[in-house]
Amino acid sequence: MSPLILLSFLISYFGILVLISWFTSRKSADNSTFFIANRSSKWYFVAFGMIGTALSGVTFISVPGAVAANSFGYFQFVLGNAVGFVLIATVLLPLYYKMHLVSIYTYLEHRLGYWSYRSGAMIFLISRTIGSAFRLYLVAIVLQKFIFDAWNVPFGLTVLICLVLIWLYTFKGGLKTIIITDTLQTVFLLSSVILSIYFISKSMNMDLLQTFETVKHSSYSKVFFWEDFLGSKNHFLKQFLGGIVVTIAMTGLDQDLMQKNLSCRNIGEAQKNMLSFTLVFVVINLFFLSMGALLYLFAAKNGIDVAALKTPDHLFPEIALNHLNIIPAVVFMLGLTAATFATTDSALTALTTSFCVDFLGFAKKDNQNDPALIRTRHLVHVAFSFVMLAVIMIFRIINDDSVVNAIFRAAGYTYGPLVGLFAFGMFSRRSVRDKLVPYICLLSPLLTFIVDKNSMAWFSYSIGFELIILNGLITYLFLLLTSYIRTH
Repeated sequence: MSPLILLSFLISYFGILVLISWFTSRKSADNSTFFIANRSSKWYFVAFGMIGTALSGVTFISVPGAVAANSFGYFQFVLGNAVGFVLIATVLLPLYYKMHLVSIYTYLEHRLGYWSYRSGAMIFLISRTIGSAFRLYLVAIVLQKFIFDAWNVPFGLTVLICLVLIWLYTFKGGLKTIIITDTLQTVFLLSSVILSIYFISKSMNMDLLQTFETVKHSSYSKVFFWEDFLGSKNHFLKQFLGGIVVTIAMTGLDQDLMQKNLSCRNIGEAQKNMLSFTLVFVVINLFFLSMGALLYLFAAKNGIDVAALKTPDHLFPEIALNHLNIIPAVVFMLGLTAATFATTDSALTALTTSFCVDFLGFAKKDNQNDPALIRTRHLVHVAFSFVMLAVIMIFRIINDDSVVNAIFRAAGYTYGPLVGLFAFGMFSRRSVRDKLVPYICLLSPLLTFIVDKNSMAWFSYSIGFELIILNGLITYLFLLLTSYIRTH
């Protein structure tokens, strides 16, 4: 497909988002609007928009690409995600609303102390920057290969263009704008995956029923893996339990997605948002896994050498942009762009919010319309865009794995201490040596890394997504030890 056509589509797409930004922020663009949308968001808009934010380009490309190696085993992880979402709705959201939080990490200050609070906020900044950079990296390599390579544009400039476009439609309205743009982008995402399945099935001369039966009876459709608990990362218990804790950490303890929930009018609407989102999340992941099976079946039928691809993440764009006609190609780009930018715009807003509230003390200021505060927020927003650019360039050098695996492995290290901090705060009544908490948050991932690298040699056990459980447990035990020292 012509790079010029794809570029024209991309420019038109962002033109729509900038127009939405202008409409949503023309009357009010103060810090309260940017951070929590004046707590006036409709729960159904939040729920629908969160689908695009939670799924991202990783789900769109990397989950289908991983089907060859793991079959439908990823769905075990998704089932754990669903349980995690329910726990967030019933345990964490009531706590956040009861305390009227803008930044969820303020809870740590109330419960454990100043340094615990700063540690939790810093963990989020690092974790979300890395995770969002991974996600944007995925779409950037696709844009680079199929659009910008035609004009010899450097990869770094491609990423910078993406970040500038995102900044343009979020810098003023922030969360208020994102609630609307993410809703629109979720429509594009869901339409794209359904239409992609339709076009691929049609190209293989199959109707809907035949497609279902073909996927069901293919070698890729195995969901549950019970074999080799010690040696396999794909065992059901590892995937399911890891899915629960990863979801609690990456959603319930993450300012990004919780910021959207906190923009709802009350706890009841926030819970309706989370529970309805959970149902759609589970169903749409089944669609992505089914599409993955179809992609590999299509490749086999049409003689596409999958092994020649640099990574399985390239399979979907390769088929959509080089082996189908223009309409499926545009549909693919629509879904990929919507999925990835719905995640990145939200992340940049949340990172800006957390830094301004948790480190610059914006919540304690009386006048959120102060021009000086708004200018500072703009500078922070720009700074995080450049930080994300730097992380993406580093990741381009070192990554040799499927992005979906890279993201959740990284989350196991970065979010683990956050799980331990919140767990200790909620399930223990003891105090901690607050000044020691930053050191604990550094030591726990280090010990987790050592155990992870040696688990097969020491215990004949292969650690999968449950890595985050180990990290959180080590953090919890260190916090418990400091509480014992403090009281004895």
